[in-house]
Amino acid sequence: MRKLIVLSFITLDGVMQAPGGPGEDDSGGFKYGGWSVGYFDDFLGNVMTEQMGHPFDLLLGRKTYDIFAGYWPQVKDETGAGINRAKKYVVSHRPVNLDWKVTVPINGDVAGKINQLKKEDGPEIQVHGSGNLIQTLLKNDLVDEFWLKTFPVALGSGKRLFAEGTMPAGFTLKESRTSPTGVIVSSYAPAGDVKIGSFELTPSGQEATRD
Repeated sequence: MRKLIVLSFITLDGVMQAPGGPGEDDSGGFKYGGWSVGYFDDFLGNVMTEQMGHPFDLLLGRKTYDIFAGYWPQVKDETGAGINRAKKYVVSHRPVNLDWKVTVPINGDVAGKINQLKKEDGPEIQVHGSGNLIQTLLKNDLVDEFWLKTFPVALGSGKRLFAEGTMPAGFTLKESRTSPTGVIVSSYAPAGDVKIGSFELTPSGQEATRD
């Protein structure tokens, strides 16, 4: 089974909306489009090249797909080459323009079709942006890893990676690095249920154990 990996730029308060520029996604009156740009440096560029410098397929929500399709076909660098040659699976209930090769629409039983997609032979499946789609993936336990870049900024509002209704879960930190501009690059894998315990003292005066 191939891995499904979510790659996200997020703020300290978990916002993932419109990191790349004003107008990228101003839904809900979002006013901070482009919040990641001032912190992006060669370190992060090298991280992205590393994470996207091998074969992968893309799984995208419709809004992210439209943004990508309007930008990446004109980009000829290494990252652009990787995105353009990837097979693009697009979750949408509306017709999808298939001019950007190779694009495959997904509709109907989205969770079931993605689960089947993971069982097929092929490279890892990367999810970029696609906040609404990620909520569906989380609710159906379809994410194998999160590759996150956490920027030293808080916005107070906007679409969040772990939105309202996220299923509680524990995670294992697999790797962590910090860029010169203070961006934390980290990867996590699901690790089952949330571990719950207590720091209250027991009647004998000993600290209670944690599960």
